[in-house]
Amino acid sequence: MISDRKLEHLLICENYDVEFKNKTTGFEDIELIHNVLPEIDKNEIDLSTSVFGKKLDSPLFITAITGGHPAAKSINKQLAIAAENNNIALGVGSQRAACEHPELADTYTIVRENAPNCLLVGNIGAPQLNLAEKAVEILDADILAIHLNPLQESIQPEGDLDARGYIDLINKITETVDIPVLAKETGCGISAESAKKLVEAGIDYIDIEGAGGTSWAAVETYRAEDRYFGELFWDWGIPTAVSTVEVTDAVDVPVISSGGIRSGLEAAKAIALGADAVGMALPFLKNSASQEDLNKFIHRFNDSLRIAMFLVGASNIEELKHSNLVIRGKTREWLNERGINTKNYSRR
Repeated sequence: MISDRKLEHLLICENYDVEFKNKTTGFEDIELIHNVLPEIDKNEIDLSTSVFGKKLDSPLFITAITGGHPAAKSINKQLAIAAENNNIALGVGSQRAACEHPELADTYTIVRENAPNCLLVGNIGAPQLNLAEKAVEILDADILAIHLNPLQESIQPEGDLDARGYIDLINKITETVDIPVLAKETGCGISAESAKKLVEAGIDYIDIEGAGGTSWAAVETYRAEDRYFGELFWDWGIPTAVSTVEVTDAVDVPVISSGGIRSGLEAAKAIALGADAVGMALPFLKNSASQEDLNKFIHRFNDSLRIAMFLVGASNIEELKHSNLVIRGKTREWLNERGINTKNYSRR
């Protein structure tokens, strides 16, 4: 059943409109301040970053997409080759299917086989403490992600609706595995309060996966017999720009900003807001048919990020994190209501 669900998710994401309808990421409210005197050479801008001892050529993560069904094997192989060749990080979908059904393990092991040096992120759910070590072993993972998806579980026909004890389970997972542990949402964002609880539970890294990109309520709507609840909560969540600020302002751990980011310009805004890296999933799935398409997409992302950095006078990612910007509109209103002084980001 799990394997069939993974295939349904893939097909729905590939063939249906699963993005937010009326809520945006909020990055349209973020304006980087143009620097007419950048005093740097664009061709020498350094996009590299280090994550837990591994140096990456770009702050771009391919965040969790797939695995657990034979049809996912070829997709993960393509993504692994692209990640290895471009020296960027790669995450896989939930590994529960492979941990419980060994015949599906090769849909994940194919990743490390084709990306021997890549930073790989494994993936389990918070209730799956007993699968944590197996998931790390199957993938030979560098980081283990714990996905948190209460909205998806609420809409999913076979969803797990008992979320009691998650903090304790997360803490036990961090103590069980001997690699860093990342907490990730699946498209609804993470608040300052939740981020603090996750860090207190031992989390080393947070991927906010905010609202504005793929809506998993939308994905599950296409699977449900009664579409009322999926359509009602289609746009539920914290916009990505807002969640990026809330989390980076609240905790002192590396943060991935993801959820609807589609270009290097949006990535530059996320990093200027405090993120250490950015992630994308759906665009990579849409471009996974060939290495040519994947490489073109990655190179275009890197080039647009480099242009944005040139225009603010940032020669590396650390300098970009201190760039001047203005927060406007609904994003400013939300953050001010939450007690965050948005004027601090103008850095004047």
